[in-house]
Amino acid sequence: MPGEKINATLVVKDFVDDKFIFMTTSKGTVKKTPLSDFSNPRKNGIIAIKLDNGDYLIGAEITNGENDIVLVSNGGKAVWFDENDVRSMGRNARGVRGMKIPDNNQVLSLLIASEESESVLVATENGYGKRTVLSDFRKSGRGTQGVKAIQVSDRNGIVVAARLVGDSDEIMLITTGGVLIRTRVSEIRELGRATQGVTLINLTKDEKLSGLAKIVEPEQIKMNQDELPI
Repeated sequence: MPGEKINATLVVKDFVDDKFIFMTTSKGTVKKTPLSDFSNPRKNGIIAIKLDNGDYLIGAEITNGENDIVLVSNGGKAVWFDENDVRSMGRNARGVRGMKIPDNNQVLSLLIASEESESVLVATENGYGKRTVLSDFRKSGRGTQGVKAIQVSDRNGIVVAARLVGDSDEIMLITTGGVLIRTRVSEIRELGRATQGVTLINLTKDEKLSGLAKIVEPEQIKMNQDELPI
């Protein structure tokens, strides 16, 4: 339809009942629907979530019903809650509140965690960032404003990306000027939640950091496909 664009793609082998598609919108609505509800797609698509005016989908992931959910906003806040806090719903449902968002903010990242030892890497538009072990965040619960993940300030600017990372991962930083820089996560030291972070990338006067991506090597892609339970 006019104005629509693809915001997420998912790799699926079988549309089973014990897996779910977990979705999040920019205004903090979350929804969990059994994967089996999507087993009969139509040529022009089927409804996955009903959206309020001005809202849009920012992410969708496949979950097992027992994962931890982390939502990160561009205002530097993060909400961490259990997936089972969200009941399973049909495709036509609107969902429930996952994060309380001020009018001038939005959710920008949906992270699916499997253990508390993972780190949350947050990056801001002015090239700063920090990584914090998930266990340093308290589970603030679904529907709250969450806790501070990084300070949003004149120095940092707003948050533009957040990813779950490990020490062995590498990331690609992408600027509005078309510059790509590859760096190891292990080179970014872990910091507490209240700090402003460190420099991830040096930007020119007119540049901003537009996002970051976790690099997946070809052998990792094959391994993940072989291990897919669905």
